[in-house]
Amino acid sequence: MKIALLTGGGDAPGLNAVIYAITRISLRKFPMCELIGYKFGYRGMYKNNFLRLTLENTSGILNKGGTILSSSNKDNLFDYLVEDESGNKIRCDVSDIAIENLKRENVDVLIVMGGDGTLTSARDFSRKGVNVIGVPKTIDNDLDSTDTTFGFDTAVNIVTENLERLHTTAESHHRIIIVEVMGRNAGWIALYAGIAGSADVILIPEIEYDINNIIEKISERDSQDKNFSIIIITEGAHEKNGKIVVSKIIDDSPDPIRLGGIGEKLANQLEKLTDHEVRSVSLGHIQRGGDTSPHDRILSARYANATVDLISQRKFGNMVCLKNNKMSYVSLEKAVENQKFIKMDDELLNIARAMGISLGDA
Repeated sequence: MKIALLTGGGDAPGLNAVIYAITRISLRKFPMCELIGYKFGYRGMYKNNFLRLTLENTSGILNKGGTILSSSNKDNLFDYLVEDESGNKIRCDVSDIAIENLKRENVDVLIVMGGDGTLTSARDFSRKGVNVIGVPKTIDNDLDSTDTTFGFDTAVNIVTENLERLHTTAESHHRIIIVEVMGRNAGWIALYAGIAGSADVILIPEIEYDINNIIEKISERDSQDKNFSIIIITEGAHEKNGKIVVSKIIDDSPDPIRLGGIGEKLANQLEKLTDHEVRSVSLGHIQRGGDTSPHDRILSARYANATVDLISQRKFGNMVCLKNNKMSYVSLEKAVENQKFIKMDDELLNIARAMGISLGDA
């Protein structure tokens, strides 16, 4: 048996842990199997650029963030940017070339680790007859078909640590500090880290905020001689009847819109409307880096073991998932149907309100 792996989309802590575990479990379960890893995600499939995965070259990567296979969030082979004979850049479907490469290398099964975009392409390859198994990956935790994705816990830990560090400088200078975090249109990172890191205001995309409610919370703290405040905000959050803030457009990306800047916008508004100095901090890619948390290493191992089980059962066209703390699987067709957003009856929203944390809506 020959197994190919690739990591697509943004990097996430736990990718190396999955590669590490799949390599070891596969070689023990299928002693004669061979593993390869395509470089830079689907681009590696298209260009047939890969490395062989062995016990030796995957040793020591369990704890490391990122991915030894490299990754790309621009390479949708069903809508790929190439040059025509005149040198003009055009988009076309090059998926058949990638499939021919799989056949040339005698690949029996393709394991795809990624988020909604990467797994959508995995579904499309499955439709074309490739034996595919998906593994859910995103720090945003916004895949609806699994309870949690690896990378999320590490990101929450990183954000929480930074909130704790910012508390001391905010208190020392009686400042308001706004911390902008990733998540796109889902507020999971902000909600979890905001509660764990003792934020005073948590602003998420699922709840439009009123700046007057934020000012009211700051005034309440001032009246209690707490002359500083910590606000955490998801990059996709926005004011009531307002628009999301776009930092830039990446023309050659399948998902060209890059969010960012809402923290700075809110800081400028609050500095004019309060008696405080306001500072904005965007954690950006810090949230993706560094060592993988023990929780995510274990979760990655669980996903890896479930993936190898699906291979042995020849249950292709599926994505491994976690449901009610048990490993399961769901079809790739269903896996990419919906994103997971915070519902208004979510327990943690109720807990945040009970603790006196403002969500900007009241």
